[in-house]
Amino acid sequence: MKININDYAQVTRRQNLDELLLLADRLQGKTVKMVNSTSVGGGVAEMLHRTVPLYNQLGLKVKWDVIKGGGDFFNITKAFHNALHGTKVEITKEMFEDFQETNAQNAKELIFDEDIIVIHDPQPLPLIARKKEGNAKWVWRCHIDTANPDVMLWEYLKQFIVQYDASIYSSPSFAKELPIAQYLIYPAIDPFADKNRNLSQSEIDAVLRKYEIPTDKPIITQVSRFDYLKDPIGVYEAYKLVKQYADCRFVYAGGTASDDPESNKVLAELQERVGHDPNFHILLLPPFADLEVNALQRASTIVLQKSLREGFGLTVTEALWKKKPVVATAVGGIPLQVIHNLTGLLAHSVEGVAYQIRYLLNNPAAAERMGQYGHEHVREKFLITRKIRNYLLMFIALQHQGESIISL
Repeated sequence: MKININDYAQVTRRQNLDELLLLADRLQGKTVKMVNSTSVGGGVAEMLHRTVPLYNQLGLKVKWDVIKGGGDFFNITKAFHNALHGTKVEITKEMFEDFQETNAQNAKELIFDEDIIVIHDPQPLPLIARKKEGNAKWVWRCHIDTANPDVMLWEYLKQFIVQYDASIYSSPSFAKELPIAQYLIYPAIDPFADKNRNLSQSEIDAVLRKYEIPTDKPIITQVSRFDYLKDPIGVYEAYKLVKQYADCRFVYAGGTASDDPESNKVLAELQERVGHDPNFHILLLPPFADLEVNALQRASTIVLQKSLREGFGLTVTEALWKKKPVVATAVGGIPLQVIHNLTGLLAHSVEGVAYQIRYLLNNPAAAERMGQYGHEHVREKFLITRKIRNYLLMFIALQHQGESIISL
């Protein structure tokens, strides 16, 4: 279904939409290029699929390019990803050389003749080398929790970051001391996307039948990539604790991404640990399984996000929008969304997660109240219209670098 920007008046306040249209008027014809490392899988690609057409509807001319890389390159960038989240990883000189070599190859193939270039995450960071060839403003958008990164890696990446005109983070705690402008812009969901739109009961039931998930007991679901930082083994350990006191079933549903070569190994480890437990369902979803994710979240009694590190956690946003009570670990951008005991429950350990799940199973009125508040919290702060508005403001600010007051 083709969505028009004015359709968002159904889900956000009209004055917010009018403000967005006024800002877009100031940027008519401006050209923008978004660059990331994958077109499928993960929150960044998902957001770009939804936002790029809307920017163009608003009168900007926005393109999206994806860099190329082989298995070695994405193994290196996955190691960078883990190290930026604070995991101990060995990073060698050869890895840095391969990282820059692949980016140099991409830099030869890509064209940068736009007014603004937005580079997403570390994988394409060295493309900044092309900045000197034109007058474009370059922005680095960091979607990762960089609160406690590997110091050596951060210092290495910083040599590229400081060449940008600005950088964007998802939480104040992720920002660093840098000599360039820094913006705080939350990620967001599109309420009209297949992953978030309203579904009929028959659509939900069809997905449950497809994956052979009975509805005879409460369902607790985590939707995540098969990634150590999403702690799938921790989810299983929490399930075992909850099962001692409450009859329920858990679903761990996830996919893989072309820029995440580690996911098959993580999936295999989880499958081995779970064995043939009939109440713990592991679902390997194909790319673009948005309808399936939507149905699984809507069919769930509770949605879980037991991450060890998290950039923002759009799966939490999706669950809150569906009025689901959420139990999540207090990491990364999750506490921005889950306000403890108001829009959901936070935890800090396997035991804490199990305790909060049991509390919600035994207190359905509290679970319903948190679901309602969570929905309104997303409406105010984490919808796609708010995100586009913030980007438009940043684009305008980039045209007035150095000015203390910008008149709109």
